[in-house]
Amino acid sequence: MQYSLPALSLLQWSAAALGAAVVGLAKAGLTGVNGLYVGLFALVMPSVRQSTGVVLPLIMFGDWLAVAAYRRHLRFRNLVRLFPWTAGGVVVGYFALGHWSDRQIKVAIGLIILGMVGLSYWRRWHAVPDPAGEAAGPRTEAIHWIYGALLGLAAGFATLLANAAGPLMAIYLIAMRLPKMEFVGTTAIFFALLNLFKLPFMIHLGLVS
Repeated sequence: MQYSLPALSLLQWSAAALGAAVVGLAKAGLTGVNGLYVGLFALVMPSVRQSTGVVLPLIMFGDWLAVAAYRRHLRFRNLVRLFPWTAGGVVVGYFALGHWSDRQIKVAIGLIILGMVGLSYWRRWHAVPDPAGEAAGPRTEAIHWIYGALLGLAAGFATLLANAAGPLMAIYLIAMRLPKMEFVGTTAIFFALLNLFKLPFMIHLGLVS
């Protein structure tokens, strides 16, 4: 099914512009703001499916700008264990998006946004101070493969349904104690590859043309 761009009011265009700016902030490393642009575009567009398709080219553009800026700080080996599971989550999300009603998708996106808020608080309360007195991340000394698998599946599902895998990836990378710049660089290349991977699924659903 193909969707056409609706006529938007000035208020809707303003909300969309704000959402696009927030996408840029998220790609600069402020992963906690992901839920804001997900909610803004879901409110602006008449269909949540359509909002997911509209956001994808924006975040892909932001992805490659982030890669250009932070590519020197990539630690690719940290993603090898996670990406196959995330790809599996994308496939699950593809079938869900193709078969669920718009109402079911709205509920799922709402739960994802609430989950992101909860994860943000969880990270804050379970952070361990480093010697400099800053929060270093959840109390996790080693990443068990089951932990990575569950996070990867959830991230793939969330990104296909709502472009909202950022906080899940943040938990995984923070638990690995990555320095700030390596965290941003690794996140940039991961999402650049992930969104490129999911693009054919979105085209097949008629959400990106």
